[in-house]
Amino acid sequence: MQRLRPLAVTGAVAVVSVGLLMLAVGLGWLGPDVGRGANFCEAARSGVVRQPANSWSNLGFVVAGLLIASRVSSASVMPVALQTFYACVVVILGPASAAMHATQSSLGGHLDMMSMYLVAGFAAAYAWVRVVRRGPAAFVAAYAVCVLGCELAGLWTGPIPVVQYAGNVAFAALLIAAVVMEARLWRRGESRRTIGFGFAALTSMLVAFFIWNMTQHGWCDPESLLQGHAVWHLLCALAAYFLFRLYASERPLNDS
Repeated sequence: MQRLRPLAVTGAVAVVSVGLLMLAVGLGWLGPDVGRGANFCEAARSGVVRQPANSWSNLGFVVAGLLIASRVSSASVMPVALQTFYACVVVILGPASAAMHATQSSLGGHLDMMSMYLVAGFAAAYAWVRVVRRGPAAFVAAYAVCVLGCELAGLWTGPIPVVQYAGNVAFAALLIAAVVMEARLWRRGESRRTIGFGFAALTSMLVAFFIWNMTQHGWCDPESLLQGHAVWHLLCALAAYFLFRLYASERPLNDS
């Protein structure tokens, strides 16, 4: 029963968010095609879903979120409620990113970026509260600051080398900060964790970024359904899953 509750909550979030996306795409709620996301190689199709490969690959986040929910454990240092919330955030990444690729609309693009801020903000805020030994209220405040800071950074519209957008810089900065703080926690040695999951998450993310970057520098066949950006989605979903496994593996030192 204890595991079924997080899975039920996350499953409900998946059904509602994917259902809303389908309605939004079908009924045009997200607005007209303005070419948002057209720089990610895949040519826009004439059907309802403009970029099918880059859209459907986002189901990887939904699957990853549900797998996370199925592995929620009360034995972890991480509270069950926070584990469940993280599972929901990962699920939402899927339809939010697909909103952009399916419609190429401006609102879809904003949803895509916001979902990235939500997961990066979570990683940074959760690492920070453990480093400074603070509680849930501090996490909520830090999380809000992280997401708001990314949104403000995203208002800068000037081109940025390599990563393109200021919002992407903020997203990357939060992830780097989270890695640094997680490394500090590991060296502090106040709890046990399976650090291999952390390395797996980091490796998945680095490979994903390499592919993301290369698809904009020659690795591009606009008419193909084999899209590098779709692989980026799948590898990011894998990274999110491995990050959870790192969180869930954390145990107090006196826990035998």
